[in-house]
Amino acid sequence: MRKGLIGLILLVCAVVVLAQQPNPRQQTGASITIFAPEQHDLYDGQFVISANRVYMVGTLNDPVGWDHMDNAAATVRPVSGAVDLNVNEIQNTGTFEAKLKIPEGDFVLAIDRFQEFAPCQNGGIVAYLHEHGTDSGCGDNNWPKTFVFLAGWGIGHATLNGKPLYQDYEVHFMVTQGIRDRKTLRVTYPMANRESPAGEVNPAAQQIDFYIRSPQPNPKNRPGREVFTHFFGMEVTWR
Repeated sequence: MRKGLIGLILLVCAVVVLAQQPNPRQQTGASITIFAPEQHDLYDGQFVISANRVYMVGTLNDPVGWDHMDNAAATVRPVSGAVDLNVNEIQNTGTFEAKLKIPEGDFVLAIDRFQEFAPCQNGGIVAYLHEHGTDSGCGDNNWPKTFVFLAGWGIGHATLNGKPLYQDYEVHFMVTQGIRDRKTLRVTYPMANRESPAGEVNPAAQQIDFYIRSPQPNPKNRPGREVFTHFFGMEVTWR
């Protein structure tokens, strides 16, 4: 009898713990729900997206102590070029490539292979979940919580003027709700006296963020990597 009671208590405790863990697809306080992509009979997993009106955060050679999140948009600058991705979320395959003209020259960034670095990344490519913030259940808190239409993670490389620049670095892209203001490009995060459990984003806008980062850490930088080359695009086209 005593063992049974202890077992029941442990089971209840386990259920409570699981209920308290954030779920990237089921956010506490949300007033609507949607079907997951895989629940649709016609879902083929194929996403073909391009992006323009691209900005670079900082430069390739900023001194130690740089901030390549730059919520204040103090160091962002427009660069010419475009981003193209053609991936299959079910198979975790496809291509991601950005061809940009930055102040230092012709910059090309590509993912060589997709892979997950955390369970919520679902093999390397995932669609329709919440990421970032303090309570989304996926990602770090460098960005506000946002609904992610599509995201990919993997290992990639970058070239500058046709020559190798970065090799076997981590690459991430995410197509999200509007994290940055349409005009000022600023990020309102964290927002003082936020009343809503939703993230500090504008769901009437959409953008893409992408970066390549070194495995080597450097806690003096933000984010804390030796290299974190960060871009975002404010015009996203689905095909």
